[in-house]
Amino acid sequence: MNKVKILKENRDFHRLYRRGKSSVTPELVIYFSKNRNNETRFGITTGKKIGNAVKRNRARRIIRAAFYEVSETLKGNYDFVFVARGKTPYLKSMDIKKAMYKAFKESNLI
Repeated sequence: MNKVKILKENRDFHRLYRRGKSSVTPELVIYFSKNRNNETRFGITTGKKIGNAVKRNRARRIIRAAFYEVSETLKGNYDFVFVARGKTPYLKSMDIKKAMYKAFKESNLI
């Protein structure tokens, strides 16, 4: 399993928005780019359109839980940014996990 770290710097998020590739599902948007580090890094963005703080935190929690399960099957070291969409807080982490797995499969990351 790759070591997983969290993206915190604003410049890392903007680099992925500009130069990274993206995959869009009804549940979330994924930006990704290969990195030269020996680790997989990820960040989560939830805007105010998602809802109040409770819904935004729930969206982050279920995305994080789904990513930790799917990250074991990733090949290579990548940076990811997950952007929650309007229906994300109303879904279970298994639904997000299926959407992530499908998006990763289409992008040849698995």
